[in-house]
Amino acid sequence: MYIGRIVCVARTADGRLCAAYRVSSRSFPNRTAVVSGDKVSIIPKPGHEGDIFKNPYIAYNCVRLVGEGAAAVVTNGSQTDPIAEKIALGMPVRDALASVSLAMDYEKDQYDTPRISAVADRRDDSAWLAIVRADGLEVRKVALQPGHYAYVATYEENKLTPAQAGFTPTDADQACDFMIKGGIFSERTNPVAAVAAIATATGFRLAEKDAAK
Repeated sequence: MYIGRIVCVARTADGRLCAAYRVSSRSFPNRTAVVSGDKVSIIPKPGHEGDIFKNPYIAYNCVRLVGEGAAAVVTNGSQTDPIAEKIALGMPVRDALASVSLAMDYEKDQYDTPRISAVADRRDDSAWLAIVRADGLEVRKVALQPGHYAYVATYEENKLTPAQAGFTPTDADQACDFMIKGGIFSERTNPVAAVAAIATATGFRLAEKDAAK
């Protein structure tokens, strides 16, 4: 089943927070994720740079770390930076997600693609999911037991639902693999790339992986 882009929050078996993202695409599969300092960007692969002129929504920062690793913001679009900046300025996570989602709204492409966002906050050990669709806005703090995860996608599975068991990764690299081909995501088609941020004692460890690797 094709559900488009996916954001996920999870808790490892030993209780550490994780936020992750999967790019899935039928129209623009020639993209990759690049880690640079405290952010991760989705960009066209070499030779496909012209794709950004066909669709302005395909290149963006999908991850930003806030406050030297206090929180990780993960999204499917250009809302990543304003959400991170509002949190860095002291706005509560719920308000940052709601205000930016409402202001930027869903993407105005031919599919009315929702904006989906996730935050893992080490400061109070909380996890959040948000989505703004053409028919509404949802923002929720997600209760996560160890080994559980929750996600929301742009299509089909685009409503917030309770967390479920089965999150097995222990590090960021394994979390990328899980997003591409693990658990329920193995049944979700057209993966392109995945990124993950897993909490450590001092911040977050970032990783990225192309689905073709």
